[in-house]
Amino acid sequence: MNFSKKKVAGVILAAGSASRMGKIKQLMPFGKTTLLGQVLKTATASALHEIIVVLGYQAEQINQHLDLSNATIVINKEYAKGQSTSLIKGLEKVSSVCDAAMFLLGDQPLVTAEIINRLINAFETANALITIPCCNGKRGNPVIIARPLFHNLTSLSADTGARAVFEVFRESIYHVPISDTAILFDVDTMEDYERLILKKY
Repeated sequence: MNFSKKKVAGVILAAGSASRMGKIKQLMPFGKTTLLGQVLKTATASALHEIIVVLGYQAEQINQHLDLSNATIVINKEYAKGQSTSLIKGLEKVSSVCDAAMFLLGDQPLVTAEIINRLINAFETANALITIPCCNGKRGNPVIIARPLFHNLTSLSADTGARAVFEVFRESIYHVPISDTAILFDVDTMEDYERLILKKY
């Protein structure tokens, strides 16, 4: 149950073609669902106010295989130009009532609802412009970006993600210590996927 006074939208970035995988990564099996299915399931179980899924590569096939009825679907036809295009597309669908957006990666199935909720609570407490989880001194995902920076995000270009904004507003970043290495682990290669299935992460 969400007792948060601030509303945070969850934007799941899942538009990439995963060229290094040779398969539709979003639909690769994980547990009783798929990589993207698990991320969506976790987001739905969390305190996020709403969920937006940004699709691109093989969007129609992904839509057919996964139950996305609990989310708003956005199609990014320019996904090949980089992650920033998906980030901007997702932002366009964030409701005006939301105070911030949390950007989740569609290939991070180990991130739990507990981690998501802890970040939301940290954002509410610190009221920071940027909230980033850290584990073992390393920045991870998902990150929360407050509405005052939405305009800055829409001016991003290429495959930079939000890193350029982090650099400009580094004094406004609130780092949240998370002991779970799930925030650092994403599935980029078949080797990563094998580690995931064998629980060697």
